[in-house]
Amino acid sequence: MSRVNLLPSEIKKTQQVRRRTVLIAMIGGAVIGVIILLWLIQGVRLSQVNDDIDAQTQTNQSLQQEIGGLQKYADIQAQAQQEESLLASAYANEVAYSGVLVDISKVIPSDMYLSSYSSAIDTTAVPTTDSTTTFVGTMTFAGSTLQFESLSTWLTRLEEVQGWANPWMSNISQEGSTPGAYTFDTSVDLTQAAVTPRGQAAAGG
Repeated sequence: MSRVNLLPSEIKKTQQVRRRTVLIAMIGGAVIGVIILLWLIQGVRLSQVNDDIDAQTQTNQSLQQEIGGLQKYADIQAQAQQEESLLASAYANEVAYSGVLVDISKVIPSDMYLSSYSSAIDTTAVPTTDSTTTFVGTMTFAGSTLQFESLSTWLTRLEEVQGWANPWMSNISQEGSTPGAYTFDTSVDLTQAAVTPRGQAAAGG
């Protein structure tokens, strides 16, 4: 049995337009809904990012306060390092004069005595890594002896002391009218071997 469309064609077209309009409106509404949903999601994410930024800002401020509180300790450390550097420079090429006096008492001939003693230390002398001898100071002596032969003995013994080098007698003169009595002036260089371990460390040895 065949169907017969009794509706006018205008009504049919009107219905088709209406259906299309409803369909377009539904699609538009769905798109708008998706846009609104995406906007809400992005809003939530943005809020979370802002919360994270605020939390990190508070953490940075807290850390900055802690750093500010620790700055005084950094200043104290810097001051301590500066004082250590000054102390090290004061000890550079230090010579133990108690040991020097002991060595003098060991090498001086029995008929000789010293009337004066002086020393000068070069705190800027730096040890070398090659075989070159580094001189860090000089000692000078003045004294008297009853025998001329004791002068050569004195020079020989000075050379034998570790860290002493180049003994030199700059002046010899007879003492008044006393036969065989002489006054003398002697100098001897100090090498790195005469420096204490603390003095060597301070000088960079």
